[in-house]
Amino acid sequence: MASNIRPAGVFDTSYAQDMKINRTRTSRFLANAAFVAVLLLPLLTAEGGLGLSVVPAVWVGIVVRIAIYTIAVIGLNILMGYTGQISLGHAAFVGVGAYSGALMARLWGIPFWIAVPLAGLFTALVGLLFGLPSLRVKGFYLAMATLAAQFIIPWLMRYPMERLTNGSRPLEVPDPQFFGFSFGPQVVMYYLIIPLAVLMAFLARNLTRSRVGRALISVRDNDLAAELLGINVFRYKLLAFFVSSFYAGVAGALWAFDIGSLSLDKFNLALSIEFLAMLIIGGAGFPLGPLFGVAFINILRENIIPNVVSNFKVVLPNVFPFIAVADVESSLVPFLFGLALVIFLIVEPRGLAYRWEILRIAWKIRPYAY
Repeated sequence: MASNIRPAGVFDTSYAQDMKINRTRTSRFLANAAFVAVLLLPLLTAEGGLGLSVVPAVWVGIVVRIAIYTIAVIGLNILMGYTGQISLGHAAFVGVGAYSGALMARLWGIPFWIAVPLAGLFTALVGLLFGLPSLRVKGFYLAMATLAAQFIIPWLMRYPMERLTNGSRPLEVPDPQFFGFSFGPQVVMYYLIIPLAVLMAFLARNLTRSRVGRALISVRDNDLAAELLGINVFRYKLLAFFVSSFYAGVAGALWAFDIGSLSLDKFNLALSIEFLAMLIIGGAGFPLGPLFGVAFINILRENIIPNVVSNFKVVLPNVFPFIAVADVESSLVPFLFGLALVIFLIVEPRGLAYRWEILRIAWKIRPYAY
């Protein structure tokens, strides 16, 4: 939206320039500068090797988690934001990618760079199976069909596949291997995951700008009109499930290699709802929506809510003596999380990315931003 609007006097002079994602030198410079700044983050910590302590070391883990979650939510954005297919089982597909990548490394010694895409492809095939109901149902009924994946997949991994997945017990994941070299330290994983997340976001952005992406958007807007225009609706719905599940599988495999231990309890329905909340808050159907939503939720959960809860632990028992201190944290965390989601649905239903686009347009057309 904002990329199609430029200051007065700035024009495209070639088809190659017209097809670029960042059409001006300023936008390209800002994008590259942001990428370099993120890469320099570990070097500014006490463990970065330069003797600097500008940024707390905990932020390295937070940024890695944001990158992994962003890959998963990008897949959900392709399915829900661009194709209009609601999914309530995205966490289950992330779990499939996590366990398949871990088992490939444990059982067959497949290196990291091969196990991650293979886990994504295997998860994409599983996603195709649960995308088949999209031929006959949509909307609320499709959400119920994908909700079945959230219960069926963990059950299969917990009981029939217990000898492979350890069932309810944690599954240890070996350190990622690449040409015989082991990637153990957190900083090394940082420099593996961040560029891969940028690459996945770039591929998704180009997909949505292609003929396939326009077909997905037409299916979202009006599937009957798209079918009359000659678009194979069922084919593109399955393609959206395939690509979405592939992104979920890659995110799950990266998650497995990063944390080193897996448990089925992590890939529950609450995580699927959290992915949906990230997409809604960030902005469904916008390229930057997944990044904004994931970053907001993680900062809210890691920084804002703990500070608010610590203050309420002191205030609430004094105001309301019948409230136990131990119950404050367990009740306030989901309450504040749900409150933030409700506020966004009321105040900014189209998400943070939409507001960002409006601000960019207002800046470009200044002083006529009204």
